[in-house]
Amino acid sequence: MTKTRILLADDHALVRMGLASLINYQKDMEVVGEADNGESAVEQTLALKPDLVIMDISMPKLDGASATVRILDELPATKVFILTSFGTSADLLKAVISGATGAFLKDSPNDELLDAVRRVAAGETVIHKAIQMQLGEAQSLLSLTPRQLEILQIASNGFSTEDIARQLNMSQDGIKKHFASICTKLGAANRTEAIAICLRRQLLKG
Repeated sequence: MTKTRILLADDHALVRMGLASLINYQKDMEVVGEADNGESAVEQTLALKPDLVIMDISMPKLDGASATVRILDELPATKVFILTSFGTSADLLKAVISGATGAFLKDSPNDELLDAVRRVAAGETVIHKAIQMQLGEAQSLLSLTPRQLEILQIASNGFSTEDIARQLNMSQDGIKKHFASICTKLGAANRTEAIAICLRRQLLKG
């Protein structure tokens, strides 16, 4: 049987120890590496190329959402499973928008957690109901792509469509189409309102 290779990223050693014990007891999965901060999580993932990363949101040096972005930029086929005891809607949104396909709570029963990990490893998206409720009205933001967030971030710094196109090596028409799609997704009248919505939800750096 081919085992799912998993990397654990959490700044609490006891959490990693408990997860490693649980996972290594399973016949279909194994822990191949551990990281105690976000930067190490990125480095270990790039070096070990696991199938799946179980990622905490709140970590030193680099938060889980930002680590997810970096990992999936380099290794888009890697699955990222957010496992957190808490986390703001903004943090969770960033992680999910950036490509994490799992988000669960640390106090979930072991059998539910393992089932969710297996489903994410198989290609499903699994978000715990409590986290879905926490995201609440921010659900519409989940449809934004990493590229659209990047465009909004640049635009929020005062750059024009021409400037954004030049920075991203895209056509101005392409940027305009992205803005039209963003406004439709967010129900915004224009780019200014779209930027304001994302700033309010802490998805952009002000």
